[in-house]
Amino acid sequence: MAIWAHENNVALRFIEPGKPNQNAYVESFNGRLRDECLNEHWFTSMAHARQVIAEWRRDYNEDRPKNDLGGVPPAVYAARLGSHATAILVCSNATENGLDT
Repeated sequence: MAIWAHENNVALRFIEPGKPNQNAYVESFNGRLRDECLNEHWFTSMAHARQVIAEWRRDYNEDRPKNDLGGVPPAVYAARLGSHATAILVCSNATENGLDT
């Protein structure tokens, strides 16, 4: 990773030991994963753990409303953004071709 970062002019900044508040977003996520998923299940195998964690991750990333997105789930926000971007593209193309929108 260090070689790739150097070759691509990426500065690596590491969190100091004992200072998790330097990356509060990740610490918040880790706490949610632990409290809502890992502490709630007794995993019987690696396959079972992967399945449960994948289901939790899908719910967290797609279905759960996010305040930063106006209180809607990411999947809904993405669909709205996609349709809005398509509408902008259609209007832009119509304008470029001299058509009324």
